[in-house]
Amino acid sequence: MKIAYQGIPGSYSESCAKTNYPECETISCKTFDECFEIANSDNNIMAMMPESNKTTGNIGIEYLIFKYRLNIYAEHFYKISHNLLGVKGSKIEDIKNVYSHAQALSQSSIFIKKNNLTEQVRADTAGSAKYVSESKDKSKSAIASALSAEIYDLEIIKKDVQDNKENFTRFLLMGKDIIQPENNNNKFYVTSFLFKLKSKPAALYSALQGMAINGVNMIKLQSFPEKNSFSSYFFLCEVEGHLNQQKIKNSLEDLNYHCEDMSVLGVFEADKLRKK
Repeated sequence: MKIAYQGIPGSYSESCAKTNYPECETISCKTFDECFEIANSDNNIMAMMPESNKTTGNIGIEYLIFKYRLNIYAEHFYKISHNLLGVKGSKIEDIKNVYSHAQALSQSSIFIKKNNLTEQVRADTAGSAKYVSESKDKSKSAIASALSAEIYDLEIIKKDVQDNKENFTRFLLMGKDIIQPENNNNKFYVTSFLFKLKSKPAALYSALQGMAINGVNMIKLQSFPEKNSFSSYFFLCEVEGHLNQQKIKNSLEDLNYHCEDMSVLGVFEADKLRKK
């Protein structure tokens, strides 16, 4: 099994892939777009994509979900444990600057302020760890994963520096082939789809009535503009239930009547954390 991820070795995306699929071969990509492109061009490669974070919200990959329309195979709520990493022998008193991705810095703001550290924003967490390792400067540190510390031979000066100790990022495992699990009434499924409404008054209200009538629970509805437009929008929607359930079929058939474009992205078993 091959899984592409954005970032360099040691990133949280790679950590999520290795935790959930220990035997997988991971492929590092520079950008999110490159991840989608690789998965879209090779049926044997999947992409592990961060979709949203419990603390800071959406990651911003919706436009790529729309562009490539890869099938979603699974969701994983992966706990993000930020660690303060430094060169071997360094202590918290030595640290002046902390390097990391903007979101990781934001998620660790209380610790950073408490220790009077100067934030230095970089492209990603693992890249920050690599930079600190190469600098060999005890005044520099990185906020990154424990895997990054192992890969780049850094010391974990302080574990779990994130403000919210229950900090989770939702990752989606995606690929080109359409693969859907058989419906099992004892399991909790999510059906994900995109749609673009016809231009008419109260279009969204009319389109979603079918879900209310059929008793379908919507768990996500997000709008984003179509490329080069401020007046045309797509919606990313997720509902509880399997595509083969009659209430889901009825709802999507009714929704399709109101749409110019509609695409099912996938049916997958919900992560266990959804029930907590």
